[in-house]
Amino acid sequence: MRILFMGTPEFAVPSLEHLCDAGYTPIAVATGPDRGRGRGQKVSPTPVKKVAKSRGIETILQPESVKDDAFAEAVSELEPDVIAVVAYRILPPQVYTLASKGAFNLHGSLLPKYRGAAPINWAIMNGEEETGVTTFFLQEKVDTGDVILKRRMPIGENETAGELHDRMMIIGAEAVVETVRQIEDGAVETSKQDDGEATPAPKIFTDDCETPWDRPAGDVHNHIRGLSPYPGAWTRHEGTRLKLYRSRVADKDLVPGNKAAAPGTVLRADEHLVVACGEGAVDVVELQQPGKRRLGVVDFLNGYDLDPGDVIGA
Repeated sequence: MRILFMGTPEFAVPSLEHLCDAGYTPIAVATGPDRGRGRGQKVSPTPVKKVAKSRGIETILQPESVKDDAFAEAVSELEPDVIAVVAYRILPPQVYTLASKGAFNLHGSLLPKYRGAAPINWAIMNGEEETGVTTFFLQEKVDTGDVILKRRMPIGENETAGELHDRMMIIGAEAVVETVRQIEDGAVETSKQDDGEATPAPKIFTDDCETPWDRPAGDVHNHIRGLSPYPGAWTRHEGTRLKLYRSRVADKDLVPGNKAAAPGTVLRADEHLVVACGEGAVDVVELQQPGKRRLGVVDFLNGYDLDPGDVIGA
């Protein structure tokens, strides 16, 4: 079967590798252009391109725009049976309709929940205890196509978006291979998505990442871990923007006197950094000040002046 694989970041790498290992090495790969990456902005290929080359895939398409007619022509010339999309751009119909047996996408949620650009982040931020991956046939409206299969997975109570991402890309790779196998065997049984059950997972912007200390502690904890490590929850302290990466809902014995305090008030700053929320408190475990590396709370407080009674986020 002639498979065209489309993907760019690390999330897509296991899917490409699993396809190759299962005997479904793509005839070509479409990925993002080579870009300047890292501090030195050294021009380098995408993670998917690196793997494609290591697997002997010679045809690699890197369009600046997937809407360019030249890209559609290049795809047409490949005569793909299937287009498998994992963490790539939104394809126009003139591209995804070129696959004779269909084009499908791997999405990081149990559709129709969390349609959009940041499903992993929003699932955690909203306190979900379960998520998963879905493969579906592409259609013009984003993330609305007929579902091919789903794979479920639990979300740990302190799991970060980064940790869930790493687990999900493996489960997703297995789902991609199974989807290709079903298409090859003519065994696909699709189901329609119920738009009435759809929830959004829009792109996250910097302002969305400000920590809402006035919310209950569980919500604040979910906010912090749902944005970790990227784009990163943040808060202010005396004009300094601090990034927060790990936390826990504080046990009552960590709150001095179990007394209520204004949201954002530092209750402890020793081996624990306990901060009052709208209800309860959060125990911040890992954070970062500008220009410094991420640190556990003890090492952080050894180099940063933060005391009980200080208010952050104000």
